[in-house]
Amino acid sequence: MSKPPKNKNLRLRLLSYFVIAYMLVAFSWWSVLLFTKNRDAFYAKRDLMRIGMIAKHLIHTDEEFLETAEYEQLAARYRRQEWMIFGEAAVFVVSLIIGVYLINRGYNKEMKASEQRRNFLLSITHELKSPIASIKLVLETFLKRDLTKDQTTKFTKNALKDTERLNNLVTDLLLSAKLETAYQPHFEPLNLVELTEDLIAKLSTKHLKANFIFEKNDEIPTIQADKMGLTSVALNLLENAVKYGDTQPEITTTLSLKNNKIIWKVADNGIGIPDKEKENVFEKFYRVGSEETRTTKGTGLGLYIVKEILEAHGGTIRVADNLLRGTKFTIEMPVNIQSS
Repeated sequence: MSKPPKNKNLRLRLLSYFVIAYMLVAFSWWSVLLFTKNRDAFYAKRDLMRIGMIAKHLIHTDEEFLETAEYEQLAARYRRQEWMIFGEAAVFVVSLIIGVYLINRGYNKEMKASEQRRNFLLSITHELKSPIASIKLVLETFLKRDLTKDQTTKFTKNALKDTERLNNLVTDLLLSAKLETAYQPHFEPLNLVELTEDLIAKLSTKHLKANFIFEKNDEIPTIQADKMGLTSVALNLLENAVKYGDTQPEITTTLSLKNNKIIWKVADNGIGIPDKEKENVFEKFYRVGSEETRTTKGTGLGLYIVKEILEAHGGTIRVADNLLRGTKFTIEMPVNIQSS
C-alpha cells in the first residue's frame, strides 16, 4: 500500500533540510579549518622571516622586526586573505539562505497550487455529477412511467433547476479563464440600485426562506460599468450569503456614497469566515474547509471572479465579520470608473 503524498512530501522536505543543515555545518568547519591553516602559514612565514633577518644582522629585537616593511607587507597580505575567507563565507551563507528561501517559497506555492487543483477536481466532480445524475433520472422517469401533469411539472422544474446550475458552472469556468487572459469590461451606463433590486427580486422567488433587505443611504448616480461583470459580482455575493447563511438567511445589502466612491456592502447572518481564512477566500478554487467533508455546493471560483472583475473596474473588496454573526463584504468603487 503506497504512502500518502503528504507524508512523502514531508519526508522529502525534512531530507532537504537535513542536507542544507549538513552543508552549513560542513562549510563552517572548512571555513574554520581554512582560517586556522592560513594563520599557521602566516606564523610560519613570519618566524622564518625573522630568523633570516636576525641571521643577516638586519634586526636585533622583535620590536625592530615588527617595524620592518617586509613584515608589514606579510601582515597586510595575511589580513587580506583573512578578509577574503570571511567574505567568501558570508557570500556562501547568504546565497544558501536566499536559495533555501526561494526553494521553500516555490515549494509552498507548488503545494498550494496542488491543493487548489485537488480541491477543484473534487468540487467540480461533485458539481458536474450531481445535476447530470438528477437530469438523467428525470429523463429516465419520463421514459419508464406515465406521469400526471403535476408530476411532470415538478420533475421538469427540478431538471430546469439542475440545468441552470450546470449553465452557471460553465459560465463561471469560462469567465474565470477569460479573466486571466482577455477580460475587457464593456462600459455602459449602469444603475446599481436597479441592478441590485432586480437581482434581489429574482433571488427572493428562488430562495423562499431567505429574507433580503436592501438599504440605499444616498442618491447613487448612474455609472459607466460592465453590466454583465457587476451582475456577476452581485449575484455571487448574494448567492454566497444565502448558501452560507443561517437556516433562515437574512441578507442585508446597502449602497452608499462616500468621498466620490460607491460603497456596496453585502452582509449575512451565517457561520462567518475564520480570520486565518479571510486573506485566502479570493484565491482561485479556494474554499474554506475540506472538500471531502463539505456539504455546501460550489467550486471556489465565485469570490475570485468578484475580485478580478472589481479590480478591472478600479474597485476593491474586503471581508470582515458581520455584527453579532456572519460575514460582511465591502466593495469600494470610484464613481468615475477607469479600466485597470
